[in-house]
This record gives sequence, C-alpha cells and structure tokens, in this order.
Amino acid sequence: MTKTQGAEIYYDPYDLTIDADPYPVWRRLRDSAPLYYNEKYDFYALSRFDDVERALTDWGTYISGEGFVLEIIKAGVRLPPGNLLAEDPPVHDIHRGLLSRVFTPRKMAALEPQVRALCARLLDELSGAESFDFVADFGAIVPMRVIGMMLGIPEGDQEAIRDAGTRRHQLTEGEAPPPTDAHSTAQPFAEYIDWRATHPSDDLMTELITTEFTDETGTTRRLTREEVLTYTSVLAGAGNETTRRLIGWTGQLLGEHPDQRRELAADRSAVPQAIEEILRFESPSPVQGRVVSRDVEHHGGTIPAGSAVLLLNSSANRDERHFTDPDTFDIHRRIDRHLAFGHGLHFCLGASLARMEGRVVLDEVLKRWTDWEVDRDNAVLDHTSTTRGWTNLPVIIS
Repeated sequence: MTKTQGAEIYYDPYDLTIDADPYPVWRRLRDSAPLYYNEKYDFYALSRFDDVERALTDWGTYISGEGFVLEIIKAGVRLPPGNLLAEDPPVHDIHRGLLSRVFTPRKMAALEPQVRALCARLLDELSGAESFDFVADFGAIVPMRVIGMMLGIPEGDQEAIRDAGTRRHQLTEGEAPPPTDAHSTAQPFAEYIDWRATHPSDDLMTELITTEFTDETGTTRRLTREEVLTYTSVLAGAGNETTRRLIGWTGQLLGEHPDQRRELAADRSAVPQAIEEILRFESPSPVQGRVVSRDVEHHGGTIPAGSAVLLLNSSANRDERHFTDPDTFDIHRRIDRHLAFGHGLHFCLGASLARMEGRVVLDEVLKRWTDWEVDRDNAVLDHTSTTRGWTNLPVIIS
C-alpha cells in the first residue's frame, strides 16, 4: 500500500460535516484504507480494532511525548511536566503513580454518595418541568462539580473554568485550531494552589502539593508549583469534558431507544452494562494522537519514523471484525472490552470516576422519568479536536 491509496476516501478530523457523523467515513477506512494517509495535514490513521488496540499498547513505538492532539504534534509544542497524556516512561510512570492512589475504584465508590446527592439536588430542581436541557441544565454541571469538589475549587468559580476549558480545542470553519498555550491554560488555578499551599485541606490539590515522591533522577522531592498547576489543569479538563459528553450521549441514545430506556427503568441493575454500551457506541474521546518512533508496517504500507498517527478508537469500537452488528445500540450487548478509555499505558486514569458518574446520573434520572423525547431541532453538537458530544440536548418530558 502507498500513501495515495484510499485517496478517494477523505477523512479530516477538523471537517465539521464529517464530525457530525463520522461513522460512514470510518467504516470506509476500515474496509478500504485501514492504513490511511491525509496529505493536507500530513498524518496517518488506523481505524480497525486490532490495529488501534495494539498501537495503544505499544507505547515504545507509538509515543505520546510529542503530544496526543494532532495540532499540538504538528506545531511541535512541548507540554510541561505533569501532563500524563503527553508523557512517556519513565516520567509518565512516576507522575501517573502519584495520581493512581487517588483514582481507585474503592475511592470512587466512597465518593458515590456525594455524587448521588448532587445529582438528586439538580434533578429535583427540574421537577415538574415539561422539558429541560440534558447537557446545559444537568450534564455540564455534574462533572465539573465533582472534579471541583475533589480538587477543592470553589463552586462559584467552576463554571468559568469549565467553559474556558471547553473553548480550547473547539473547531471553527473546519480548520485545525491553534495549539493552546499550556501555561495560560493552567493559570486560572494559580491562585487556588498558592492559597492551598498555606491552607491545607482534605482534597486532591493539597495532596498534590504535599506528597513526596522519587522522581526519574532518584531524587525524593515534592512537585514543583508548575507541575501542580499542570496536574490541576489536566485533571479539571479531563474530569469535566469526557464525562459531560457521556451524560449527553446517555440522554440522546436512551431518548431515541424508548424500549431499552423503559427496560432500564424497570430493572436498574442493568444500568452499568448500559453505560458500557453507551461508551462503546459513542465514545466521548474518539481520537488519540501519537508519533511513531520507528518505521511501522501496516497492511502492506509503511508509516515512516517521526510521523503523526491518529488512533481512531471510536472507529475501532464500531469495527464489525470485533463487535457483532456494531452500528446497533444494544444495552444487552456483552462487551469483552472496548477502547473508549484507551488501552495500555495511557488507559484513562479517571475511568472508574467516569463510570461511576455515568451510572449514578442515569440511575437518578430513571428514578424520576421513564420517558423523554430528544428535541433534535434545537440540539447542538459541539465540535472539538479532542472530544465529541452535545453542547445542548433539549428533551421533552412525556
């Protein structure tokens, strides 16, 4: 296979029309151009489940240290220490180890009563409404409140921080967005970190400031202020963006599959399995960027060393080579594994938190409503280079 093969198939991660429904293009890639090359933006793409899974596992070949978003990779921007998604071992392992003690299933389970109380309060405020926005009135609020609570960010400041994060990778007119300045991205958290340094509390920010660890040089130390800033910025963004998308897709998919929604309402023990199918069917973070450290052979072609590669994990989650009837949404589907949270070294650290939030949200919604209809005419799909989901999803209660 050469670079020009598959030229009649065009995939552009910045094209708003493609992003509105990328699945037909991704199917054509899987079938006819499983190793795809985009000349305009100079990147390769892998779209089949087996290829994406292997690449996500082979961190020594598909490296993250040059960035995990295409526009950052192509601009040659070096992200500061503490951005786990843009780090390779050994630095990645040390930084991830600091956070892995926080994002455990046990600790997420301990957090569940607070998340449930938050969801109940927000939903009770909507009681009696004939319609509400599944995202703006609810789904965009829960994740930021939860991660803000974990970090110790005052509730009154969380919305502005969330909205600023949302704008960073937004697409306009189908062009690649400029790479964000990591320093300016982290600056909104500087005041909180400086105050918390002299006013410790029982929150994640305090733990980041005070925890000692052994770095890659063998030195025992605490995180620098810049590292704490980066950690906090990354956690706030990751904790908000993908879970908000998950909640939005939950509202849309179950709104458009009333029989399955009513089954879940009648037997909410099936909610966790339904969340896994939602994650597979509409993965909130659909594309992962990497750079190959050596020449790599795929499907008769070569990805040259130093090339940017997009791993299309959302395409992989619809690959009929791995999933039966993958374009059918089915809450009864038995899923051995999906790639919504990535795989291997960079498997999403907050996966247990996202799953818990998604499960609690759906459970609390179904306690109150068993029927809603999506107002598609007024629904707005957000377009970013890193996530995919709804900005607004109005639903009509019936």
